[in-house]
Amino acid sequence: MKEKSVKVDGHNIRYLVDGKSEKNLLLIHGLGASAERWEHVIPNFAKNYKVIVPDLIGCGQSDKPTIDYTTQYLSEFIKKFLDHIGIKKVAIIGSSLGGQIAAEFASRNNNMVEKLVLVSPSGIMKHTTPALDAYIMAALYPNDENAQHAFEMMSVDKHIDEITIKGFVKRMKLPNAKMAFMSTLLGLKDAEVISQKLSSINLPTLIIWGENDPVIPIKYASSFVTGINDCRFIKMLGCAHTPYVEMPDKFYKLVYEFLK
Repeated sequence: MKEKSVKVDGHNIRYLVDGKSEKNLLLIHGLGASAERWEHVIPNFAKNYKVIVPDLIGCGQSDKPTIDYTTQYLSEFIKKFLDHIGIKKVAIIGSSLGGQIAAEFASRNNNMVEKLVLVSPSGIMKHTTPALDAYIMAALYPNDENAQHAFEMMSVDKHIDEITIKGFVKRMKLPNAKMAFMSTLLGLKDAEVISQKLSSINLPTLIIWGENDPVIPIKYASSFVTGINDCRFIKMLGCAHTPYVEMPDKFYKLVYEFLK
């Protein structure tokens, strides 16, 4: 993987690139995460795609300006980011918050998106869950113990590697990281339920949800499946909120079958 950066509205955005194909695949991470969250599946997708994985503005090593991080703003950011790096056509995989951003982007830019994959997307659920509460607590008070507890609650597998824990704590201690996290969280709370925008997505879409997702429970999948015109649905057994981390090989095979 190559690490690159680009200026978007004067802000430095860090992103990873892998693969040499003319077909583009954009991966959008969730709240408080970074491009590394996709590291287990990037090499496989890079065999057939040019894989582009940004740290969203306000996250990871990208700049964290003092702004309102609404889902609309983040959707518009994706458009500007792709324009700046010269991408006109792309398939998109978005997870959690990244799924909501991807859905909003696709609803406005059908002509740019070839296929869409949403992994446990936010946008319908308007209340919190114990796992989400633990994650918010770990972001506001970043230490190894809080991060360990949060990631254990969000995953079926309770053996969380040290790199994940240390990486999250380090990111949340960066300047303005907590501000950007909370602004994004408030933006999610204040955003309109995405249901009405889903009918504007007129392209092949796949919804993937872990059957044991404690962050955004699988019951919310039906709103996406019925709201999008050309939609398929896969329930990943034995997975929680991040199937591409918990079962990366299976996730890759299922998604690649859809994409190709």
